[in-house]
Amino acid sequence: MNPVKAYLRDIERQLATGMATEHTHRAALQALVESFKKGITATNEPTRAACGAPDYIVTEGHGAVGYIEAKDIGKNLDEVEHSEQLKRYLEGLPNLILTDYLEFRLYQAGEYVMEARLALKGSDGKLRPNKNGEEGFSGLMEAFLTASFPGVATPDDLARRMAATARILRQVIGAAFTQEGRSDTLHGQLEAFRQVLLHDLEPAQFADMYAQTICYGLFAARCNHRPERGAFTREAAAFELPETNPFLRQMFGHIAGPGLDIRLAWAVDHLAQLLDRADMAAVLKDFGRRTRQEDPVVHFYETFLAAYDAALREARGVYYTPEPVVSYIVRSVDAILRRDFGVADGLASTDKVPVHEHHIPNGGAALVVVQRRIGVGAHMGRHRDGADVDGAIWRHGGAPMLLVRRVAGKHRCAGVDSGGNVPELLHGPQGSALARSWCRFMATRAEIRSP
Repeated sequence: MNPVKAYLRDIERQLATGMATEHTHRAALQALVESFKKGITATNEPTRAACGAPDYIVTEGHGAVGYIEAKDIGKNLDEVEHSEQLKRYLEGLPNLILTDYLEFRLYQAGEYVMEARLALKGSDGKLRPNKNGEEGFSGLMEAFLTASFPGVATPDDLARRMAATARILRQVIGAAFTQEGRSDTLHGQLEAFRQVLLHDLEPAQFADMYAQTICYGLFAARCNHRPERGAFTREAAAFELPETNPFLRQMFGHIAGPGLDIRLAWAVDHLAQLLDRADMAAVLKDFGRRTRQEDPVVHFYETFLAAYDAALREARGVYYTPEPVVSYIVRSVDAILRRDFGVADGLASTDKVPVHEHHIPNGGAALVVVQRRIGVGAHMGRHRDGADVDGAIWRHGGAPMLLVRRVAGKHRCAGVDSGGNVPELLHGPQGSALARSWCRFMATRAEIRSP
């Protein structure tokens, strides 16, 4: 039988029972969508949808083709179009169908494209097929299943798309947290964050921090990705982090690896697919035009946060400090420590000079301090016993781990001091500082050994 006719017959039969709901027709819609192209799958996962995901994720192979949000028959789709839920979807999902099972509306790149109606429901419950409905629906599905979008090639465009996905993730994490029990995964992760980062971290703050960490961690991993490794995916992202930084690798493997909560995985996969298709060379090339010392990984965070939450960026003062300025400040402090305080090793002293990121939240100062401590781009002299300072630090912890163990307090995340206090008001930049450190050290091709 013709797939559309079979679909309408199934819908009508369910309506005749008098007990049909929005969920009753999902299997029929799944079969209809999958009939249009061999090899595609329309997946409906109730637990995922209940936490803010679209009702269907349509995939081909390992990649998402598009998304479908289904409402009950007769639902006013004009009202749905203006809802906060659809606003988030249109901002973050480039290929979306909104339907009440009889009317279908297609949106691409956040804009309305076309619509088609298969039938009208009469007062007697019977369906009255639309004369040109099947032809219009076939055209809509062809546009949906064959959609292609230009790759991202500018920092602003990538930041905007990442920020839209981050807002979806924040909503999904918050909904999932509310629905699960206190002994489940997200509650356990919140408690872990409270123990090592912020003892009074609230669920809403946790959802925001979690979403930003995933987004920025994937961005940093993508910066380190090489084409010969194949497609960039969520599962592979943790392996883009160096083995010499087990802290960051284990943390990111836990929150975005193969064991990631299914309720969140779809949005993380969407972001990974976006980053895989991005022209990273084009995205990053502009960062070095004003000065060759500008670091794209940390500088991009300002652009990302402006798109993600401009008010938060303004309130917290997240503005990029040029690296020459940061370098001058750090070198001046280093000179004062040596000259006026008798600290022979200056900032290279790992036992006398604790360093905290109070005033430069994007990690700029932390990285310059670490660079001075390991001698990357700066001569730092010798230990009192004559041993090379940078060599000693390479041997006793590895450069990337210095951000955690020396600059920020041993065995704690960046921004947490040895007393457990958190001077940093935004935690996204802390992750960027960690990511930024290993990107820089990977670029040196230096030989690092794990602590």
